[in-house]
Amino acid sequence: MILIVGSMFILPNILFSQIRTYHFEQVDSLQKKQKRNIVVFIHTDWCKYCQAMQNTTFKNDSIIHKLNNEFYFIELNAEEKSHITFANHTFKFKPTGTITGIHELAEQLATVDNKVVYPTLCFLNVDYEIVFQYNQFINSKDLQIILKRLK
Repeated sequence: MILIVGSMFILPNILFSQIRTYHFEQVDSLQKKQKRNIVVFIHTDWCKYCQAMQNTTFKNDSIIHKLNNEFYFIELNAEEKSHITFANHTFKFKPTGTITGIHELAEQLATVDNKVVYPTLCFLNVDYEIVFQYNQFINSKDLQIILKRLK
């Protein structure tokens, strides 16, 4: 009986584990409690490679475990319209057309070789400095290697 009751609470956590995501506004207080590097996933709603990463790479149990226990993970929609305050600066949405645009923070974090490509993973150290950027689809095996090196 105890085994059955115990599995009712443990099994859902194993089967439905997911990455804990944070907001930029939370990072300062989180860093005061425990210093961790930050992984920012910069994506858009229309990017098929971004969606593929969300449905494969970020569903991998070892990736979920590593991100949840060793990093602060933030998802940033590059077309986010609301202001974001991070590292004592307020970033805003910049329209580039009638219904198009890019968020300043996405532009800052995802620019590699003077262009922005989706998806981009941006790795920040505890001082919010960019230490590595990866601007294409990445599978869980390759991401595991990067996370191990950047911890």
